[in-house]
Amino acid sequence: MSSTPPDSVSPAAPADPIACDIFCAVIDNFGDIGVCWRLARQLASESGWQVRVFVDDLHAFRKLCPALATDRARQTLDGIVIEHWHEPAHAGETLEVADVVIEAFACELPPVYVAAMAERARAPLWLNLEYLSAEDWVADFHLRPSPHPRYALSKTFFFPGLGPGTGGVLKERGLDAARAAFEASPAARADWWQRTTGHAPPPADATVVSLFAYENPAVDSLLEQWRDSASPIVLLAPEGRISGALARFFGMQSFTAGAHATRGNLTAHALAFTEQPGYDALLWASDINFVRGEDSFVRAQWAAKPFVWHIYPQADDAHLPKLDAALAHYTRTLPAAARGALERFWHAWNGTGQPDWAEFQHHYPALQRRAAAWAIELAQVGDLAGNLTSFVKTQLK
Repeated sequence: MSSTPPDSVSPAAPADPIACDIFCAVIDNFGDIGVCWRLARQLASESGWQVRVFVDDLHAFRKLCPALATDRARQTLDGIVIEHWHEPAHAGETLEVADVVIEAFACELPPVYVAAMAERARAPLWLNLEYLSAEDWVADFHLRPSPHPRYALSKTFFFPGLGPGTGGVLKERGLDAARAAFEASPAARADWWQRTTGHAPPPADATVVSLFAYENPAVDSLLEQWRDSASPIVLLAPEGRISGALARFFGMQSFTAGAHATRGNLTAHALAFTEQPGYDALLWASDINFVRGEDSFVRAQWAAKPFVWHIYPQADDAHLPKLDAALAHYTRTLPAAARGALERFWHAWNGTGQPDWAEFQHHYPALQRRAAAWAIELAQVGDLAGNLTSFVKTQLK
């Protein structure tokens, strides 16, 4: 006979963690896997989900996650299972269907996996995670369902965005505290500079610029303006697609990690391509950040520093309305002169006109205030992982 009093309540057994599969096809850069890996780590660490990531390019992934082995079909990192996805037919070493299936950026799920989803006793929640866009139509399409033409399945479109009614963008719970601690510690910053560049922090009158960009014809003009600047410019350039232009400017064979060069008032350091947490520190250490694509664009906004976005170029200039939509959000409360300077500089960096560094720097105080205010404003939309888990809870209850 049980000795438990009849009016007591036994504690409920802990619910099984939600299992989630994320499918990611790397197109030609790091944004796709960058977003998926951040999302996977956040779902696992902050929500306790069991996450598995299917990715077709382990070499690109390893750039962001050096601990990854590129010769393994299946491995576990940070508690997350990573499958080398031989799309479109491959569905893992063992066919298991998760509670939540995330199809990232319109990649196509393996047909055998979709068929297994349809046979599951309880159909999984199928989400199509879209690319980030600041355009107004995003809020109208966020969380819209799309029935499958053959199976009794429906996928839901999940749109990241910069405004209310969207999925927001990724932001870990501890990110603000980590940034504040870095900015408040001269010792931490000095250590970062020594480890990253081999040099002490630059003098207080120097402007520190991080440069992460696609190939860009505007870079030559900008480098010349930095060379001729009235005050020192310290350039931090992660090794990548723009390294060749820097090598030509400095008259060097290459400008790879560990290289240093000076011309006029411009001093440049080539940095090794860093894992994701290290990139945040680069943004915090800089006064102005040049970023590209989606993942670094989002991180620059959380860094609360003025930044310049090199949006991924598309055919027929289809990317320019997206650039202007982001500018409309970001510049909304800027004084007219500062807003115009930022818009002209972003457009020049994306192929329309020549960048005017002196004008941009003249408005730096206003741009700095707006960057700090925008980070607070963007946080009101909620972070993408949190918004996603909240939606999942409403669907799986």
